[in-house]
Amino acid sequence: MSDNRLYLSQQPFIPAQRTAAGQSSGAGKKPVNAGVPFDQLLQQELNQVKFSQHALQRMNSRNINLSEADLSKLNNAVEKAGQKGARESLILMNDLALVVSVKNKTVITAMDGASMKDNVFTNIDSAVII
Repeated sequence: MSDNRLYLSQQPFIPAQRTAAGQSSGAGKKPVNAGVPFDQLLQQELNQVKFSQHALQRMNSRNINLSEADLSKLNNAVEKAGQKGARESLILMNDLALVVSVKNKTVITAMDGASMKDNVFTNIDSAVII
């Protein structure tokens, strides 16, 4: 015999609270991407540069932090490299060196200025300076 019972979550369902004006408590705040179709949002996310586990470890150990503006510049640089047919690119930005797989849009490794000195970059076919 099989068990045909339904098992419900133990967390209670709590409806949105109404304010004195009759609006739900979240009303008045528009979602960041209000009105943008889901497929467009998904495509934007898929086109963003990702970071490999190795790159994240290097960034953490070297205290490298990228701002939203830096990420935007990085995405543009990877896009330009891809348009030129690059596969593995060295991207120099401010005092950083990033090796990026252009095809996968993935940062492979990251170095700060101190780590860049006396290094040889191999397995790259292009360089982008931003």
